[in-house]
Amino acid sequence: MGITGADLVDTAPAAPTFAEVIPRVRARLSAGTARTYGTHFDLLESRWPDRSLTEPTRHELEELDALILRFHLETACRRGGALALRPQDLDRDQCLVFLREKGGSDRWQPVSPTLMRHLNDHATDRGAPFSGQLLRYRHGRPITTRRYDYIWGRISESLPWVATQGVTAHWLRHTTLTWVERTFSYAVARAFAGHRGKSSGTTDTYVKSHLQEVAAALAVLTGEPHPLARGVGHPAATPTRDLRLTEFDLPTA
Repeated sequence: MGITGADLVDTAPAAPTFAEVIPRVRARLSAGTARTYGTHFDLLESRWPDRSLTEPTRHELEELDALILRFHLETACRRGGALALRPQDLDRDQCLVFLREKGGSDRWQPVSPTLMRHLNDHATDRGAPFSGQLLRYRHGRPITTRRYDYIWGRISESLPWVATQGVTAHWLRHTTLTWVERTFSYAVARAFAGHRGKSSGTTDTYVKSHLQEVAAALAVLTGEPHPLARGVGHPAATPTRDLRLTEFDLPTA
């Protein structure tokens, strides 16, 4: 009958590649939606044109977003601070990042050893220039504010209230700073937020905190020791599971 054993094996058809699918998807989108997702389509077409849709791992798709969200949760920085970060702003030995934010403000901010390692690996893997933007897509192009739109859009698909409430990276800043203020003190929260050069009253003149205290607060938040927090005593200095930063975890090894 001209039938071989291979013909009797039930094999699923091969999944199409990104280069095959994306043009068809673009053609079905409205002009506004195509503009919104155009950057991401361009990235997929340039990075994975010959890969099938089923080939990329979840880790490959989510590692950048996890790094961004973890960075905001640990540093309580504004979006501009993350976008302005450069490889030269990493002090690997002391686990500090130099943040440059709105109004020309800048500061050294403690980060966990795990986050520092991932920032360094990200810069190396993505080929970030020493004085250029650190956060980049896999093909080396720097991210923009559109990446944040994509992240919150993705999250709102599972949590509709995120879109309803207009959740942004600023909510992460507020969440971290509220926790620091309630767990440590108002002074530590001000320093954590980078408000050391500003004053909202006479009390602020006398209520100040130091970098080591910020590092101690971060150590409790993340559950990781920090090199600058050694010897800083505080009633909350013993990490507990309820206080640790467990969302958007990054691999520790």
